Amino acid sequence: MSNQKKRNFQIEAFKHRVVVDPKYADKTWKVLEHAIHEIYNHNASGLSFEELYRNAYNMVLHKFGEKLYSGLVSTMTSHLKEISKAIEAAQGESFLEELNRKWNDHNKALQMIRDILMYMDRTYIPSNHKTPVHELGLNLWRDNIVRSSKIQTRLLNTLLDLVHRERTGEVIDRGLMRNIIKMLMDLGSAVYQEDFEKHFLEVSAEFYKVESQKFIECCDCGEYLKKAEKRLNEEIERVTHYLDAKSEIKITNVVEKEMIANHMLRLVHMDNSGLVNMLLDDKYDDLGRMYNLCRRVPNGLLTIREVMTSHLRETGKQLVTDPERLKDPVEFVQRLLDEKDKYDSIINKAFINDKTFQNALTNSFEYFINLNARSPEFISLFVDDKLRKGLKGVSEEDVEIILDKVMMLFRYLQEKDVFEKYYKQHLAKRLLSGKTVSDDAERSLIVKLKTECGYQFTSKLEGMFTDMKTSQDTMQGFYASHPELGEGPTLVVQVLTTGSWPTQPSATCNLPSEMSALCEKFRSYYLGTHTGRRLSWQTNMGNADMKASFGKGQKHELNVSTYQMCVLMLFNNAERLSYKEIEQATEIPAPELKRCLQSMACVKGKNVLRKEPMSKEIGEEDAFFVNDKFSSKFYKVKIGTVVAQKESEPEKQETRQRVEEDRKPQIEAAIVRIMKSRRVLDHNNLISEVTKQLQQRFLPNPTEIKKRIESLIERDFLERDNVDRKLYRYLA
Repeated sequence: MSNQKKRNFQIEAFKHRVVVDPKYADKTWKVLEHAIHEIYNHNASGLSFEELYRNAYNMVLHKFGEKLYSGLVSTMTSHLKEISKAIEAAQGESFLEELNRKWNDHNKALQMIRDILMYMDRTYIPSNHKTPVHELGLNLWRDNIVRSSKIQTRLLNTLLDLVHRERTGEVIDRGLMRNIIKMLMDLGSAVYQEDFEKHFLEVSAEFYKVESQKFIECCDCGEYLKKAEKRLNEEIERVTHYLDAKSEIKITNVVEKEMIANHMLRLVHMDNSGLVNMLLDDKYDDLGRMYNLCRRVPNGLLTIREVMTSHLRETGKQLVTDPERLKDPVEFVQRLLDEKDKYDSIINKAFINDKTFQNALTNSFEYFINLNARSPEFISLFVDDKLRKGLKGVSEEDVEIILDKVMMLFRYLQEKDVFEKYYKQHLAKRLLSGKTVSDDAERSLIVKLKTECGYQFTSKLEGMFTDMKTSQDTMQGFYASHPELGEGPTLVVQVLTTGSWPTQPSATCNLPSEMSALCEKFRSYYLGTHTGRRLSWQTNMGNADMKASFGKGQKHELNVSTYQMCVLMLFNNAERLSYKEIEQATEIPAPELKRCLQSMACVKGKNVLRKEPMSKEIGEEDAFFVNDKFSSKFYKVKIGTVVAQKESEPEKQETRQRVEEDRKPQIEAAIVRIMKSRRVLDHNNLISEVTKQLQQRFLPNPTEIKKRIESLIERDFLERDNVDRKLYRYLA
């Protein structure tokens, strides 16, 4: 194979120069200029766009792009100056219509011109950093029309006047407004903002400043809020119809500032119609309106919340400290529940369940419910009333609702252990007298308390129910082993575990011989079946059913306390007895005896005894005899003991003392727990930790904590640091 010679190829230049007609550019431009005139004069139908495109293409190709571009600018400018004159000449309402019409024409013309000059737009303009044709057309419109000296101010004033007329109730051409505003937006956001929006917001601020001042002078709070809400909605609607969407936040801010923020305090505190009046009158719509408007302004909700909290605390304080309202504990608690329901409803319906308002409500209730030291006792009395008689015939769901409400108040208590003390006493009386409406309701409440405070809180309460059940079984066993007791008095004994039940001072009382013999038989039976136990009779907690005959053969069954039974049985052997004789025979403590006699001799309809002299109080010189004239339409007559529902002052002091004593071991246990885990801790932190641990049950007094620390140091559980005396060390 032979090697071929390599050949070098060369491309030679044209032998003759290509000469372009020197007048080519002018001629071609004339054709294109004529076409632009025709487009602006609405005669574009006779033009050949293909030929025009080729002419523009050739001009750019032959390096006449600059001539083409500058020619375009001058031609469009001259046309726009003519258009400007036509717009200026338009009078009245036709001004905006003419502007809109010419703008639409200009846009159509611009589209055709851009199509013809597409090649220039794609090649010459980017490489020479010129403005594209469409953008150029917009800029020229802006400079020659919108910002011309005779149009700019007139356009702004016309637009602002139309907005004002619409605000004052006139109907305007929103479509035309939308087109003109869109024109400004198409010319660039800066044009819309500088030439219209900035002035629009200033004028609006002045308009609403004047209007809000006028409204605040003549309207009450509810009416004012309606007007403010209406104006706000109108502005939002205005934006959707013909303004830029970005203007919404700006114009609503103006309305909010002028109509709400600047007058908020005056509105909230307005006499006879402000927030407090709305709360008092349950004006949900007005409250909801106030909430929705005030949440739009800085610190709006904070202001409402503070005023509501202040009002609630004040009314709550009056509620819990008014001596008149403290006379009836059940009514006292019911008022608290009604107040809570009222504000729950307001927060739910008007404040869309705002958590911050719910917290404010909780804090307010915690504040004033604990101003009254008797709140735990009263809440327990309320429960007692409901579970004795108040829930008869009420459905299970409604019972649960009432118990949940009670638990809500219980959560607000700082001294939950005081409630526990009273609740235990009241529960004991209900169980022993068999006066509870529903065991299920009782147990349901104990489950709720257990969930809230833990097993320790309710273990003794549950023990009380266990005792009641065990006692039933014990009585069945007792009567099964003594079949001879079928005749004569019947004895029902409840055996109570000392630790579970509230401790009662065991008062002596001489039972009638028939009963004491029966009691002895039970004692022998019980101690025979249970080793290592002691029984002590709590006669002050018992009751009895007795059959009695009065004058004219009237027979009744009397339901009385054990003490009352002891007194009445004396009259089987005596016509008349003095107070001293009754006291000596029964050995019932004097206060109890007086109450017992008072309930049988001084209460109308229950006066099975008469006394001399007749009076409402029992004196030591009084004499008593059976009331032969006693009658009642009922066969069974219940004779209650005259007893204060609330504790007397000495009883209250005694309960308080017992509570304080019970707290001591709990405080000590908390201190030891904390020190065991921390080993070393300073005084202030220890106080803080103990308070934190115990506040679920009660709020410990720092002085008492200090005393317990001293006690633990004495008993070698803790010691003080040798250098820093405020530092404690745990001793294992």
